[in-house]
Amino acid sequence: MSGAGAGPSTRHAGSSRALGCCSGRVPVKLPVVKLSVKSDYAARAVLELARAHAAGVACKAEELAAAQHVPANYLIQILSELKAQQIVRSLRGKDGGYLLARPPREITLGDVLRAIHGEILDSPARNDPACPPELREAWERLQQAATAAADRINFQDLLDRAAESSKMYYI
Repeated sequence: MSGAGAGPSTRHAGSSRALGCCSGRVPVKLPVVKLSVKSDYAARAVLELARAHAAGVACKAEELAAAQHVPANYLIQILSELKAQQIVRSLRGKDGGYLLARPPREITLGDVLRAIHGEILDSPARNDPACPPELREAWERLQQAATAAADRINFQDLLDRAAESSKMYYI
């Protein structure tokens, strides 16, 4: 099908692109998979901690929040969840703050998403006996693909990409 994905987000039942269960010309809004703001903020915090990892310096939550434009109180809650999943650790005292619990190469985007939300791309249909088995299998394959993709992205690779893109070449 040419132009797939370029069209509008609604389809009309009864048209050549209709959903099979609908009749008439009622617009049907197709669902969009979205990640939460919370998962974005968590990834931003881990990325900022990855930047500080080589120096071994703890980052204060307020500094992380300011650097990544995240509300500080919300970030503290997120850091607590990341700490519970051993992605970050905290140090007390005057020079205290947060550090990565392991090297950036050993922490993936999948780790962060699971720490915040549990399973990546979960669909209730996967466990619904009323859902057709072929569709349940499709949801399962989609979930596995999303998990595998998120697990291939580690924070050291993100740092390396940023460093590479910031290099200037002169002719």
